[in-house]
Amino acid sequence: MSDDDLDALALLHDPVRRSLYEAVAGSGGEVGRAEAAEAAGVSRTLAGHHLDRLVEAGLLESGFRRPERGGPGSGRPAKVYRRAAGERSVSLPPREYGVLASVLASVVDGLGAEEEAERAARAAGERLGRGRRGEPVEEVLRARGYEPYAQRGRLRLRNCPFHALSREQPLLVCSMNLALCRGLLEGLGEDPGRAVLDPLPGECCVSLTSKTNED
Repeated sequence: MSDDDLDALALLHDPVRRSLYEAVAGSGGEVGRAEAAEAAGVSRTLAGHHLDRLVEAGLLESGFRRPERGGPGSGRPAKVYRRAAGERSVSLPPREYGVLASVLASVVDGLGAEEEAERAARAAGERLGRGRRGEPVEEVLRARGYEPYAQRGRLRLRNCPFHALSREQPLLVCSMNLALCRGLLEGLGEDPGRAVLDPLPGECCVSLTSKTNED
């Protein structure tokens, strides 16, 4: 944990900044000032000020969107914001769980113990699901940091909680993530087959078919 992490996350204590950040992060893409201001219920000028503060802190990134209509009179490019690619974490006292997770993933890979790892992940997901039985799967996934959203008959997961580790061991981590999600569904009393590998760039490798598609 660094002072920069603390300073950046402290900015989100302000309710306006937090609302603006959530509006941008929840969009899954680029958001203009006017759109973010409307979502947070503040003026465009105030939204611009706070959005730029979030950019300075490294929580958001900014760019410019060209007008749809080119040529004279088309106007200037509009400033847009998107969630920053980097990660922020705070732990008091500081912990380094990611280092040990990376070591363990390397051991699993080296031993060829992927099937055992998947079984352990599914059992962990099932225990989690049993502890939250009766709750919608969307809420359980949201509480685990997956950021679920509905799209074309599927429940997609905008965020991968294991993103850093998945870059080191993508096949292992994605297979364990799938097993975890299937175990979670089973623990909730739902069809584990709803969870499938369905990667999209920048998102989680797993998605869930909707219940309506099962009928």
